Amino acid sequence: MGRRNWFFLLSAVIIGAGLVVLLGFGLRLGIDFTGGSMMEIRLREGSGPEDIKAVYTEAGFPEARVQSTGDATFVIRTREMGSQEKEAIKTSLKTRFGDVTELRFELVGPVVGAELTTKAVIAVASASVMILLYLWWAFRQVKQAHRYGTCAIVALAHDVLVVLGVWAILGRTLGFEVDALFVTAILTVVGYSVHDTIVVFDRIRENIARFPGEPYERVVNFSVNQTLDRSLNTSLTVLFTLAALLLLGGVTIREFVFVLLIGAATGTYSSVFTASTALVAWENGELGRVLRRITFRAGNAQESRS
Repeated sequence: MGRRNWFFLLSAVIIGAGLVVLLGFGLRLGIDFTGGSMMEIRLREGSGPEDIKAVYTEAGFPEARVQSTGDATFVIRTREMGSQEKEAIKTSLKTRFGDVTELRFELVGPVVGAELTTKAVIAVASASVMILLYLWWAFRQVKQAHRYGTCAIVALAHDVLVVLGVWAILGRTLGFEVDALFVTAILTVVGYSVHDTIVVFDRIRENIARFPGEPYERVVNFSVNQTLDRSLNTSLTVLFTLAALLLLGGVTIREFVFVLLIGAATGTYSSVFTASTALVAWENGELGRVLRRITFRAGNAQESRS
């Protein structure tokens, strides 16, 4: 707890870098949100994603993303295409590669994409509100119980912002997209983050009752040390499993697993170094002093401009 300012600084640097890219360029949205077409095909052995992309580029779809799922099977995502365009592309593929087997073809309209975006935002916001209310109720016997729920939401927001920032950077550099699986992964990260935070907070509640005369900062520090082994052991088993899936799993779930891997790592960090330190900073009045300084400087700036 004595080094909490360094942890706050580290989080601010990571989140700040991600927000610069996120606000400057935004997330790279997949067809689940923007609308488009997805075709899954099987070709003869020896065909590669680059060859298939060349066919789509010649047909007027240079933005096509081709993913190999093994066994000469490929998933191609493009902007929305009509039936005539699809048949023309299949003809071109047959001319170049021989037999082409269409496994599936899906069309997602922009209206459906907009509806999915709205529902994704509502889902994350609803989960956050329910978590806040539940923790407020669960810690109702502790003084200032609302702080536990609020700090858990702060840690949750920390994790979501880190994942979004990293994904914005990867979308800009490697073309990673946001799809329905990404939203599922974000909700999973939210649940995982709060689960680990509750374990730490519950130990703090127990130790407050056990050591009523001890300073709050020492109680929190002792509680974090007691739960540190448990948090690390649990998180490492999750991280090892996700790393195995990332390296050995199929291409179609690789980005989904990568989101979970980032979220699990930052969720473990935030439970110890964000949620608990925020509790201590709030108890010591540090957050209030920071807010007063910001308000004072904003008032002075407004007066100087006027």
